[in-house]
Amino acid sequence: MVPTIKQLTYLVALDDYRHFGKAAASCFISQSAFSIAIKELESTLNVHLVDRTNKSVNITEAGKAVIRQARLCISDVQALMSIASSGQEPLSGRLTLGVIPTIAPFLLPSFMPESLSHFPKLQLYLREDKTMVIHEQLLEGKLDLILFALPFQMRGVTVMPLFEDRFLLACSQGSKWVSGAHDESGFDALADESIMLLEDGHCLRDHALSACSVRNSDQVSRFAATSLPTLLQMVVADLGVTFIPEMARDSLMGSEAELELHTMPRQSYREIGLAWRKGSSRSEEFMLLGELLKALHRRTAVTELD
Repeated sequence: MVPTIKQLTYLVALDDYRHFGKAAASCFISQSAFSIAIKELESTLNVHLVDRTNKSVNITEAGKAVIRQARLCISDVQALMSIASSGQEPLSGRLTLGVIPTIAPFLLPSFMPESLSHFPKLQLYLREDKTMVIHEQLLEGKLDLILFALPFQMRGVTVMPLFEDRFLLACSQGSKWVSGAHDESGFDALADESIMLLEDGHCLRDHALSACSVRNSDQVSRFAATSLPTLLQMVVADLGVTFIPEMARDSLMGSEAELELHTMPRQSYREIGLAWRKGSSRSEEFMLLGELLKALHRRTAVTELD
């Protein structure tokens, strides 16, 4: 015997809710029938998946491994059903996309209507989180693909580089930190504690430090922000300067009267990429989405030049 998709779906629901009653309700069956299905799955696989107590549900190590594979199986079956129901039309049906916070608010407002225009049967679900989190969710089958910034060390994925996103130096109007340094070479002489960045854990912090060649750690402020909007508010108050991705230019918090933007050397950029699980049966579809993102960026770049 082999597990059924229904049994795997119940197990995934139990992992999501960590409560038999709530998981059963989400699957629209009684708690007793749900519990029996989980026990039957354990019997079929001949492995203990769940530790049950009065107050909590704990997934065993074997259970965690089975759940990861179960999510992938369910994802593949959903993709198969989408292809069949749509007459093999690409990029139709449900698709879950993970995006990092320093891309989502700047790229998605134009990308969402564009993707739905090209692929009207696509049901795009979004999840925003840090790169490390969405990478793990991708491997676990909770996401189909992720949109993130390179470089970032990843395992088990195929990466499609899309385009370069240059860094700009942002400061308040007439900032004391860049007085007399309004060309690219002058930014090497920024004062100690002058560069404000996002807190550790945000890849934008590491990318900015590397791409903008910040070699003197004393230049980096001890204070850090949890989000880009908060960081920009600190810059508007002239608490320091920062490096922002060019895609954020049109969505900056604060008016042009409050912020100045300065170009950086050409090599100061991060690369935006799309990634999915290695060996995915939907690789060709995902590449279509990547090409759409590339075309959107080219069109945006041309518009800015005009």
